Amino acid sequence: MKKIIGRRQEQESLKKIWNSKGAELVAIYGRRRVGKTFLIREFFESQSRYFELAGKKDSPPTEQLKNFAESFSKTFYQGIELLPPKNWRDALTLLTREIEKTPTKKYLLFFDELPWLATRKSGFIQALDYFWNSHWSRMPNIKVILCGSAASWMLEHLINARGGLHNRLTRMIQLQPLNLYETQEYLLSRKVRLNEKHLLDLYMCIGGIPYYLNYIEAGKSAEQNIQEICFNANGALFTEFKRLFESLFKNAELNLRIVREIACKREGIAREELLKKLNISSGGTFNKRLNELKAAGFIQGFIPYQHKKKEQYFRVIDEYSSFYLTWIDPIAEKGFPQPNYWKLCTRNPHWLSWTGYAFESVCLKHLPQILRTLRLDSIACEIGNWRFVPPKGSKETGVQIDLLFDRQDNAVTLCEIKYSANKYVVDKAYAKDLQRKLDVFQFKTKTPKQLFLALITVNGVKKNLWSEDLITNQVDLKDLFRQC
Repeated sequence: MKKIIGRRQEQESLKKIWNSKGAELVAIYGRRRVGKTFLIREFFESQSRYFELAGKKDSPPTEQLKNFAESFSKTFYQGIELLPPKNWRDALTLLTREIEKTPTKKYLLFFDELPWLATRKSGFIQALDYFWNSHWSRMPNIKVILCGSAASWMLEHLINARGGLHNRLTRMIQLQPLNLYETQEYLLSRKVRLNEKHLLDLYMCIGGIPYYLNYIEAGKSAEQNIQEICFNANGALFTEFKRLFESLFKNAELNLRIVREIACKREGIAREELLKKLNISSGGTFNKRLNELKAAGFIQGFIPYQHKKKEQYFRVIDEYSSFYLTWIDPIAEKGFPQPNYWKLCTRNPHWLSWTGYAFESVCLKHLPQILRTLRLDSIACEIGNWRFVPPKGSKETGVQIDLLFDRQDNAVTLCEIKYSANKYVVDKAYAKDLQRKLDVFQFKTKTPKQLFLALITVNGVKKNLWSEDLITNQVDLKDLFRQC
């Protein structure tokens, strides 16, 4: 059995599922390539009564039922050849009768890639509905896990189902990408040793997706690895993006358009502005597409701090998607770039701008680490960002606060997030800009609370007169690598 890296909360949930005294019907979902199948397999496969059936894309029910017969025989009859059942009701009847023979033993039934099993005319979902409601829910030795990467299907037919499985799920697990600490641990398990700065540069490009991290080679820098897997003729991630969307969504073209538009506004785009950009009307279809993208881990919805108009904004939170749309997509139609393309990009001013936003996105995924470093993890906080856009014709200057913690101890911590290869220098001009931000925030929000200013950087802040006068707290890269 391979060691499961990270996933502490998920493993605790799986322990509770296995040790539960009642029947369990569990949905596990998340972004494709995030490691859902690996987690379930590695956690449960060693159990003596583990049954797994994986759906096969674009295969007819007859083919899926043949696969069922093979899995059924492997689990219960030592792999001898069996005739496949005629339909899914017969298949689940066989499974039920076999389990009933030993009611004192626990059984883990894992149906992977469920959307490919439960196609429209297959009858699978109807059979599952019947057997759960009529038999399995009354059998405390049965634990059923339903898994799928197609977020739209999982939401519509299972998690938000209106039919027989409505409100039948006992637990739901949304599997997230690995964080920085887990990414480092994962790569070390594969003998890949990189320092925290190189790991951050990789993470900003491909995120904590285990499948992508498998392509990282030992003995090569972050820059070399990115060049090879993203910008070479055989690079695994050069054409991954479109395949990813087509495998996940029925309406891949519209979902792709939505992500492209959101990605253009790194600080976030308002719902109404997004509708105008797409030239589509608001309604159930649009909401459904947004929910699909959120469930699949591509975008995140948020409402800015003290925003008078309670309109939701959206931003892209998937690192690979942001990286692809910025760097790979513009050259994808032209063929493969020159061998040192990424090296040239990292010497480009546009790269410096992109890394600032990318680092900010990484920080927003590591809020527990930031809270702990700032010693706010035991204080209730409202977390958000804030922006002041002056009216047209006004002489006022706009202000952007990357991250803030409105604390219940009568204080607000405002965070500036800065990416820099060296220690960050707060010079006279930047100090003046920081003070202006503090003043504008206090005036516009009318907050009576004490304001503190924290700087989140890669390599810390160089001490000088201005930094010591303004910066009350610091967070750097090593803090983001903490285990939380």
